[in-house]
Amino acid sequence: MQYWSQTYIPTLKESPAEAEIESHKLLLRAGLVRRIGGGLYAYLPLGKRTLDKVAQICREEMNAAGAIELLMPAVLPADQWKAGPRWNAVREVMYEVSSASAQAKESEDGPQYVLGPTHEEIITPLIGSEISSYRDMGKTFYQIQTKFRNEIRPRYGLMRAREFIMKDGYSFDLDDENAEETYRRMAQAYEKFFARCGLNFISVEADTGIMGGSFSHEYMVPAEVGDDDVVYCEESGYAANVEKATSGLPPSDFQDAAPAAELEEFETPGAVTIAALAKEPYGIQAEDQFKTLIYIGDGKPFALVLRGCDELEEAKLGALGYELVRPATPSEIEPLMGARPGSLGLVKGTIAQRDKLDGIYADETIRLVGNGVTGANKDGYHMRNVNVERDLDIDSFGDFRRVKAGEPCPNSGKPLKIARAIEVGHIFKLGTKFSENDSWGAKYHDANKETKPAVMGCYGIGVSRTLQAIIEQSRDDFGIVWPWNVAPYHVVVTVLDPDMDEAMELAGRIAEAVETEGADTLIDDRDERPGVKFKDADLIGIPLRITIGGRGLKEGIVEMKWRDSKDVAKIPIEKVESVVTSKIQNRSSG
Repeated sequence: MQYWSQTYIPTLKESPAEAEIESHKLLLRAGLVRRIGGGLYAYLPLGKRTLDKVAQICREEMNAAGAIELLMPAVLPADQWKAGPRWNAVREVMYEVSSASAQAKESEDGPQYVLGPTHEEIITPLIGSEISSYRDMGKTFYQIQTKFRNEIRPRYGLMRAREFIMKDGYSFDLDDENAEETYRRMAQAYEKFFARCGLNFISVEADTGIMGGSFSHEYMVPAEVGDDDVVYCEESGYAANVEKATSGLPPSDFQDAAPAAELEEFETPGAVTIAALAKEPYGIQAEDQFKTLIYIGDGKPFALVLRGCDELEEAKLGALGYELVRPATPSEIEPLMGARPGSLGLVKGTIAQRDKLDGIYADETIRLVGNGVTGANKDGYHMRNVNVERDLDIDSFGDFRRVKAGEPCPNSGKPLKIARAIEVGHIFKLGTKFSENDSWGAKYHDANKETKPAVMGCYGIGVSRTLQAIIEQSRDDFGIVWPWNVAPYHVVVTVLDPDMDEAMELAGRIAEAVETEGADTLIDDRDERPGVKFKDADLIGIPLRITIGGRGLKEGIVEMKWRDSKDVAKIPIEKVESVVTSKIQNRSSG
């Protein structure tokens, strides 16, 4: 048991100006954390207790799934990152470690050490140096460690911080079949973890991003303040991050339109946007236009064409195989295409330097346009009657657009919905992207003595982010409403008059009975008004409150109230220990 007067819970009546969302406000008001700097937080005693409980649940589920815990350093050799496939893509979010010693200045080749944002580049050579035989394979390792990412705009408290606590796991398997079995086992462990944390969550298909690999899933907590959009269908169960989501457009039985008329060039002075062409005197609606975009992938230009009414989902460009992708600048576009942005098109024979384009790609939905309008690659001119099959110079089709609400679900055909959500976990089937690295890969000898790369997976949970996501989802107008398993204390015994020996003795007996059931107890022995104590108890969100007052002692009762209920029960003193322990048994088992 813990006495309130002997710990430190600095509650606040008002929300600090720095707090942007409700969960961030409650983190500060309930005395869980304090801001040290932009994206940097100290965990105060109440916050540390909750963080430890979230981490312990994570540890238990990973252990139960057969994963093995280890711990790697946070300061990492930059050379190992440089030898891997992600140095250029990840460097901008990494913190470099500089020595104060003049003799240890960084060389022109870059830093000697970095702070780890993740550990694929470390775990792969570590395990690669340990394994040699197929008999060593089928292992999953994990750690719960502090990570660092140079967030340009840290915000929302622990949601987007520069330093955070993460569980990262890595699996090494013989082949795809075994790797996918490990993936399924980890997915089940994640579902159990988030359920035990009391979260309402969904698992969605996700983009693999710079991690690479063949597929991945994110674990999302629906919340209006989320950084991600989740596309879903209630009828079919389809769910995907908007970066990965697809729809039923065009339908599978769609027939491509035949040419409507001959190509025709027409003047469009000053009309350099989709919206401008939609206005008079042109009146060409966005869904009847082709939108041409020029990007640079690993230093090579390529072109994309979408419907004018669609937006590019840049994450989907990862399917093209480029490591670094950015929009081309106007000065790069004009000599390549023969015109400035606003008059671009991909009609055959109109591109100034077609041979300089590394590829021309089209979103599948341009087939719905059939015959439309596009730029003529001449400033101030467009072309109409552009037929997809006859006229456009396309190397291949793919899915490059952002899905919109109301489009048909790819599985059921019913309208898709979109909701905001917080990402709290992400799992990847990496394949051999890291293990086949010649410098530090993880390879083994199979039964025939042939050398093969391990098939890897990686599995991340934002432990500190999960803590705040719980608050974002479990709160009311009075404060936090902690789910039982992650509450910093399960029971608060509020003694209205701590100078009464009888009241303090009863509080101690209740606390001892509670703790024999494995529940943590906080005794509020502060010399404060009852209203202050009740408000603080609601603010910090302890699931069960037992109130001992002078009047109640005279009447032979104490009051019992669950944080998630308005009902107050009066319990005879002689029965309070048995009643409370019975209630705790029911709550903890449920």
